[in-house]
Amino acid sequence: MSDASAPLQPEPVQAARRSPRIIAHRGASGYRPEHSRAAYELAIEQGADAVEPDLVLSLDGELVIRHENDISDTTDVAAHPEFAHLRTTKTVDGTQHTGWFTEDFTWEQLQTLRLRERLPELRPSNAAFDDERMLRLEDLLELLEPTGVDLVAEIKSPGHFAECGFDIGRVFAERMRAAGWADRPDRVWVESFEEPVLHTVRDGGVQGPLVYAVGSYGAEVEPGQLRQLADRGVDGLSVEKSMLLADGGQALIESAGECGLDTFVYSLRPENAFLDERYRSAGEPAEQGNWPAEWRVLAATGVGWVFADHPDFAVSALRD
Repeated sequence: MSDASAPLQPEPVQAARRSPRIIAHRGASGYRPEHSRAAYELAIEQGADAVEPDLVLSLDGELVIRHENDISDTTDVAAHPEFAHLRTTKTVDGTQHTGWFTEDFTWEQLQTLRLRERLPELRPSNAAFDDERMLRLEDLLELLEPTGVDLVAEIKSPGHFAECGFDIGRVFAERMRAAGWADRPDRVWVESFEEPVLHTVRDGGVQGPLVYAVGSYGAEVEPGQLRQLADRGVDGLSVEKSMLLADGGQALIESAGECGLDTFVYSLRPENAFLDERYRSAGEPAEQGNWPAEWRVLAATGVGWVFADHPDFAVSALRD
């Protein structure tokens, strides 16, 4: 059995089509706790074309960079007795969660928490970089400003936040305008699993392309639906990688392109725990399998963008 601490090195490959652009998924989250400053700084250093912040809201309307509003697993909130009374159960996006939620904390309160690695059992070395503070959208924009690295911002759970009295799309547009990023269509992409918020963002003056994200739901991405998305002003389609690894994956990318939609795939991760079974090694879930082969197959579909936890691996394996 090979050592999980000795990663399989990427093999330079020539993509069958144009090389996809590389988005650092939650920053370089394969090496640092997701959405930490260190993760974004490393992503920039490793040559990512863009970084992906997920955006949720605080009680006082700050756009907080977290993958979901439940912060139980990615912060030390459980170790703060002063916040014990805020632990609760909510239904978010149709799923019940028990924990602590960003919309119940002010930004000042959130700043007293420290970040934690989400997957310490798979990526134990990442935990050495625990204890950073959360970031807001403005903090990341300031970091990106001088770099030329682009922004692919995902707006999370707009329906849930609407139930809490927030219009997260409007808040996002306001913050982008205030930061001078609303009129940079060459550097800003906006993504969500809920299409209406994308149009709210555009109506608010953000000029970047709009990307609609879907899971493994074939009925949502039939050619007719793709044409309707494009006709409604959506510019891109983001799909889970299993949709491209299945029969018809390349046809989906081609159909999207025929409708004028750019294409994105999530998420490229090298560990056995995340690889399609055809590309896993015989080792433990934390061991890296034959990820270069899986990623080559994805790139060969002609997909335009890939989300990767390890931007350096993606750069080496997929960039011409």
